[in-house]
Amino acid sequence: MASSRNRQRALARAKLERQMARRAAAARKRRQVLAIVGIAAAVIVVGGLTGVVVWAKSGKDNGSAKAKAKPSATAAAAGSCYTKATAKSGQKLKDVGMPSNSDVPKTGTQTMTIKTNRGEIDVKLDTAKAPCNVNSFAYLASKKFFDNTTCHRLTTKASGLEVLQCGDPSGTGSGGPTYTVKDENLPTGKKPTYPAGTVAVANTGQAGSGSSQFFIVYGDSDLPASYSVIGTVSKGLDKVQAIANKGVTGANASKGDGAPKEKVKISSLRVSAPATSSPTPSTSASNKS
Repeated sequence: MASSRNRQRALARAKLERQMARRAAAARKRRQVLAIVGIAAAVIVVGGLTGVVVWAKSGKDNGSAKAKAKPSATAAAAGSCYTKATAKSGQKLKDVGMPSNSDVPKTGTQTMTIKTNRGEIDVKLDTAKAPCNVNSFAYLASKKFFDNTTCHRLTTKASGLEVLQCGDPSGTGSGGPTYTVKDENLPTGKKPTYPAGTVAVANTGQAGSGSSQFFIVYGDSDLPASYSVIGTVSKGLDKVQAIANKGVTGANASKGDGAPKEKVKISSLRVSAPATSSPTPSTSASNKS
């Protein structure tokens, strides 16, 4: 009798163990499926952004930027606005010195006046929200860094983005000054992230890699919130839209990404003193004129 009960208990225990093993295997399989789905979704999202995210070429970069920015080796140290940068292979940096990391204006607004062969564009710069980047533009403008440069890139609705990109003296997308600026005023949680009229700083897809290249958003664009917003267009957005209506040229023209078909040349770019004060942009002792 006891032996029979023992056998029944053993059979029941074995049955329970088999059930538990099957359930564990099923759970593992569900986790694997979910992981694969998650990876596939991530690939689709990143793949969808590759080639259309605004970028400034860095070294041998093929022109694509990552949706999630990783810290840059040249990112500004904590508390610093600017970090020296050395040219990587393929980059065309122009040395005009570097703004000082001290005495950076942090209040008020400033006006950036961009005079082009297609008309004047005025930008209200938010000094309070992006002091490091606004001061950088004021400094570069004082060095005539942007004068006689072209806007090298235009994206249209066909690409999913509507921006005009300028600020590279070399006109190649690989140029800039010999320093980088820390990220500020990122539009995290906003929809669209970059509405029409926004002016923001382009970068290589890495945090703290922005400098002189900037883009003017002429139509609502949902980019990753990785690009520092420096202000909004107060005059001349219609000029940018007219340029966009002419389309683009180049190998990716059918995808709505290339050089503007109607050449855009900046004859001069100037930045006013902060509205709340009148200091000139500070410079380091080693600056070159």
